[in-house]
Amino acid sequence: MLRSFFLLTLLFTCFEVKSQDSLDVAEDTVKVHSVKKAVIYSSVLPGLGQIYNHNAMPKGKKKAFWKVPLIYSALGASGYFLISNELTKNELKTEYINRTESGIYSTKWSQYDDQGILTLYNQHLNYRDLSILAVAGVYILQVVDAGVEAHFVDFDISEDLSLSIRPTMITRQTAGLSLKLKFR
Repeated sequence: MLRSFFLLTLLFTCFEVKSQDSLDVAEDTVKVHSVKKAVIYSSVLPGLGQIYNHNAMPKGKKKAFWKVPLIYSALGASGYFLISNELTKNELKTEYINRTESGIYSTKWSQYDDQGILTLYNQHLNYRDLSILAVAGVYILQVVDAGVEAHFVDFDISEDLSLSIRPTMITRQTAGLSLKLKFR
């Protein structure tokens, strides 16, 4: 009797081990949203990280696409001022060189004397430098925004999460506050 019990136990144990090895284990189908991908996408093409985040968000939370036109507007405006100030700076430099070397005055800048031309040149040089900082700032800001937003893609904002603070009586003579946390 003991021998047959031992054989049956051994048989069932071997059968279970063999059956577990032969099972096909399904891989986890939950997609993990990559912050690194969002930052790289946004670095390669401004706004692409925001679109990547928008597509990964749950259905009721998709609100990342509206930033793309703002990004391109800011890059376009700062790029426009960069080019405009660079061209004006170059015109003023040429005007000053023409005035000092050959005495030729342009009709566009004829109202300014030589010192005025140098002052305008320095002013547009500073504006150009600020425009470079503006382009770099907008670019870096949109990359950082894509990274921060990627962290919040899976952030739970459902009604099941709550914190409530209510007044309560601890004893008949002692008042206090009740803190209630609710997680799903």
